[in-house]
Amino acid sequence: MSQHRSVTADAGRVLGDDRRPAAGPVSIVPASATLSAAEDVFARAVAAGGGELVDLGPQTRGLIWLSYGGAAALRSTLDSYPSIDWVQLPYAGVDVFAELLRAHADRPFPLWTSAKGAYSQPVAEHALTLVLALLRVIPERVRATGWPTGPKIGRSLYGLSVLIVGAGGVARELLRLLAPFGVSVTIVRRTTDRVAGARRTITVDGLAQALPDADVVVIAAASTAGTRHLFGAPAFAAMKNSAVLVNIARGDLVDTDALVDALRRGEIAGAGLDVTDPEPLPDGHPLWTAPHILITPHSADTPEMTMPLLAERIRENVAAFVGDGRFVGVVDPKAGY
Repeated sequence: MSQHRSVTADAGRVLGDDRRPAAGPVSIVPASATLSAAEDVFARAVAAGGGELVDLGPQTRGLIWLSYGGAAALRSTLDSYPSIDWVQLPYAGVDVFAELLRAHADRPFPLWTSAKGAYSQPVAEHALTLVLALLRVIPERVRATGWPTGPKIGRSLYGLSVLIVGAGGVARELLRLLAPFGVSVTIVRRTTDRVAGARRTITVDGLAQALPDADVVVIAAASTAGTRHLFGAPAFAAMKNSAVLVNIARGDLVDTDALVDALRRGEIAGAGLDVTDPEPLPDGHPLWTAPHILITPHSADTPEMTMPLLAERIRENVAAFVGDGRFVGVVDPKAGY
């Protein structure tokens, strides 16, 4: 049983008949002759959703794709088995499959679903951890080899201004976690539709005007062509030199070279990254030794945390596939998330 629950901006909606995939047997790929512990969990999730699990073949109508990558292999699989009408992807973000999604953008099927929202709680928890660590200057503390003699430094999160880029499940769960701190939250998203718990919601066009007021900036948006290097030299120049940046989304939303320069020049007070560009971050990369940096190795959601969450997403969507069509985490191939 998972200690977490899914948090989604879209709790699931019934698709119209023109978008409903034809129900039928479901296959898990990759699958081994002897199921691993993970595959067994997912196989049980298919059964719990009322699905019939079969080996991949011409009879397959639904595909659970467990490979964290393998876009070329997935393309080949779909080409070999055109009867597949629904594909469940394992990531919350689907940028790894972006090219394949674009190739299918004008086709009604397959229907694509992802794990978006499924991992929101552990990722939001990690984001809060990084925020608190930066404000309390933990990166400097853990590297110290002697007792400091200067004045005590460190800031409290209580009452600060927080800007969150993104309005998906991670952002919404982070809003809940931040509530006890009495912060003022601005959400940046595609529309100005209000998000519960936020003081205001603005579009990306207003980001530059909002940055100078933020004490904490958290990136929790999808990686798309439009968000690449959203945070570069102009954004860092607009931020307070006392502000901290946290990225738990995708590395390419931040211009890494510009971030290193901003930290070295003191344009911002610190950065906490669970994702980097490039990733993995090579040994000796300048980001490792930039001042006031805290890097975790894309570990906001570990397999121990995600396995039961993905299993529940599979159960929900198999039930939708064979039943009422109330899919969760439907992906827009054109938007890329």
